[in-house]
Amino acid sequence: MITTILFDLDGTLLPMDQDAFAQAYFGGISQKAAPYGYDPADLIRTIWAGTAAMVKNDGSRTNEEAFWRFFAGVYGEEALRHISVFDAYYDEEFEAVRAVCGYQPMAQTLIRELHDRGLRVVLATNPIFPRVATDRRMRWAGLEPTDFAYYTTYENSRHCKPNPAYYRDILDELGLDAASCVMVGNDVAEDMVAERIGMKVFLLTDCLINKSGESLDRYPHGDFAALVDYLREVTVPEA
Repeated sequence: MITTILFDLDGTLLPMDQDAFAQAYFGGISQKAAPYGYDPADLIRTIWAGTAAMVKNDGSRTNEEAFWRFFAGVYGEEALRHISVFDAYYDEEFEAVRAVCGYQPMAQTLIRELHDRGLRVVLATNPIFPRVATDRRMRWAGLEPTDFAYYTTYENSRHCKPNPAYYRDILDELGLDAASCVMVGNDVAEDMVAERIGMKVFLLTDCLINKSGESLDRYPHGDFAALVDYLREVTVPEA
């Protein structure tokens, strides 16, 4: 019996063009950091590389620790004094990135419906951002942190997508069995990997990411309306 629905955020509950988002995000954060001596091009390369360090995290530290350890390896330990500068960006200027994101009104309606039916809802967004940035992005989608039983950020996570260990960590945190869960996402590589550990999956095609050109036929898939129908079907209690 399905008891828990896991949702990706970017491109799923929050429609977006990933390239437009990255351009707006990196433009804003590099402008914020420039007065502190960070060359924009170098900073962007370092953030990308730090993200890769989080993706490669072996679970021995949080993603937050993995990122800042890498960052200090590039700029020196003294650069850690500027963490507050980057935190301030997420508190202030990051809000401007909302302009390049879309809005799916059915997202809020669906989450409310799932709650009303007694289902647990988890936000399984790739934990490469701090909590403050994740809170903002979910609010852009018309949702609140309290809408989720749990959500992943770089502070509370030790793995990233597409590592199956990321999904196992969520199961362990909530005491769940994979067979009781459905993972919903728009990225074939990052989200559909949940199927490998026994979760049901649904591939949302509205903002599809399929870098390898994999056939979609092996997964239940479709637009947001199709997702709503699918979840109603698979969450009907067994007679």
